[in-house]
Amino acid sequence: MKTKIWIALFALYIVWGSTYLAIRFAVETMPPFLHASLRFLVSGAILFVWRRAAGDPMPTFSNWKATAIVGTFLLVGGNGLVSLAEKTVPSGIAALVIATSPFWLTLFEAFRAGGTKPTWQSILGLVVGFSGVFLLIGPSEITGSGQSFDTFGVIFLLIAPILWSLGSIYAKGADMPKSSLMSTGMQMLTGAVALFVVSVVTGELNGFSFGDVSMRSWWGLIYLITFGSLVGFVSYGWLLHNAPISLVSTYAYVNPVVAVFLGWLFAGEDLNARIALASTIIIGSVILINWARQLSAKKEEPQAIPQEIE
Repeated sequence: MKTKIWIALFALYIVWGSTYLAIRFAVETMPPFLHASLRFLVSGAILFVWRRAAGDPMPTFSNWKATAIVGTFLLVGGNGLVSLAEKTVPSGIAALVIATSPFWLTLFEAFRAGGTKPTWQSILGLVVGFSGVFLLIGPSEITGSGQSFDTFGVIFLLIAPILWSLGSIYAKGADMPKSSLMSTGMQMLTGAVALFVVSVVTGELNGFSFGDVSMRSWWGLIYLITFGSLVGFVSYGWLLHNAPISLVSTYAYVNPVVAVFLGWLFAGEDLNARIALASTIIIGSVILINWARQLSAKKEEPQAIPQEIE
């Protein structure tokens, strides 16, 4: 069991860390929202059919409504905006900014009715984390760096984790299917429809032809469907049932590092002292926030028996 857990965890580290580079390749010659729509349409259909064949009950209208709302926030607001941003912002930088999702989850959870109030460790993590983000993407005149990033791309990246976190908070009290994989498949399907609508409304299809899509973009999309959406989510769902959540959550620390390294190795993206320092600060703050969250959970559930790896 230990070997299986570490294989699944290693797959999660590499697969989800590499999706940012795959997105960059996919959107080189394919419209961002259209590419995301195709990705989640195929992935969602496969997951949905698989889970129905495995015996999961047919979702209710309420299930579809809830997953549509969550899918729109997560996939249009989160993934769609990331795909749009990666037209102009390096994939490694995108991964580091998206790593701030726990910051927003902590803030929104504090204001949610019945939500958990942040501890001093969480607050410290937020302050440190946002300082790392500012060092990474702040104005070069202030940060003292000669490197700057596209303004609109940065704005999209800052909005994406906010919308992703709002969707995650909403999902906690929503009427979602009991099967996590069925729920994921439904979110992908409804999110794919929403992404296609956004693609049409924003004029992405005007003058677009699939004949103009490069093989590198096609391979990027295929990788995102097979590994990013299927292998990644299946591994994640399996780990949630077979490994301690504290171990599973480490993917959030490793993925940005993998993304930065792969962007440097395969796409020639910058990897300088400023990015390295900002990465350390951001990832360190995420670790601090998650650690504080686990401490709070232990205090609230003193009788809980910790899950062990066997």
